[in-house]
Amino acid sequence: MQEKLQQLSIQAKTELNQIADAVALNNFKVKYLGKQGLLTEILRGMRDLPAEQRPVVGALVNQVRQEIEEQIASKQEQFDKIQLEKELAKNYIDITEPAKGHEKGALHPLSQVFELLIDSCVNMGFKVVEGPEVELDYYNFEALNIPKNHPSRDMQDTFFITDNILLRSQTSSVQARTMQVMKPPFKIISPGRVYRNDSDATHSPVFHQMEGLVVDENISMADLKAMLVELMRKTFGEQTQIRFRPSFFPFTEPSVEVDVTCPTCRGSGCRLCKGTGYMELLGAGIVNPKVLEECGIDSKKYRGFAFGFGADRVAMVKNSISDIRSMFRNDIRFLKQMK
Repeated sequence: MQEKLQQLSIQAKTELNQIADAVALNNFKVKYLGKQGLLTEILRGMRDLPAEQRPVVGALVNQVRQEIEEQIASKQEQFDKIQLEKELAKNYIDITEPAKGHEKGALHPLSQVFELLIDSCVNMGFKVVEGPEVELDYYNFEALNIPKNHPSRDMQDTFFITDNILLRSQTSSVQARTMQVMKPPFKIISPGRVYRNDSDATHSPVFHQMEGLVVDENISMADLKAMLVELMRKTFGEQTQIRFRPSFFPFTEPSVEVDVTCPTCRGSGCRLCKGTGYMELLGAGIVNPKVLEECGIDSKKYRGFAFGFGADRVAMVKNSISDIRSMFRNDIRFLKQMK
């Protein structure tokens, strides 16, 4: 039995040296180590040996098996290496060859503006809050001191779903919701989509606003102006100036329109600003005490200022876009200009 094992080992080594491919190697493995293999037959014959010889023969069988398995693994590694070299040669890539040119993408102008505005406000301590676009009449109007007979409730301006449900016409509704759940002092901004029944070169039925609200003790118009100067300079450049003009909004008192020096002519006057050197861009003011009280805030202790503007308008000014509808058409020729 021992001599037979030694001969089997020599025979296996001889055959293995002659194997030239993986298929032959697999056949060799089956021949010697398979269920009907030569080494398996020897193992079956051990039952006919005397009991004292079985341990010796068993150890020798395991030794021969281990040698054959190691030789098979070594041979398989050689074949794998050869196959890998063939694949690499077949799929060779010259890394020194110049790459093919490709176009770089760019953020949509609205996304660019929102990132700039939000980052600027967050750096000044504002928190970003969001609210539903399908809104209740109460939060969109009543909580903001806009009674039932106010002109902004006209069906030609607001998309009403029912008498009590509408598509929000301003992100101020988020401010109303926030004031009812957040205790002052706080600073928030509410960017998002709003809807109004209006469509032309400068108006869209779907557009974007960003409104801000600060509620604290001893708030004044000076705080509002200082904050807006900082925000507009980060948006349009360090030389930007602003000016206030008296106005009226139901939810602020006093209220102001905010003009910004024209980013095209820097205040000298041009076609874009109609020769005035300024562009109307924001609405702002001190929060009306009625709004604070309606939202559960003590107006004798706290005051606030609010501001709001259209992000679409800012994007149009910064990128010299003449038609707001261009930003919603997904025209690749337009988007390529935004790089």
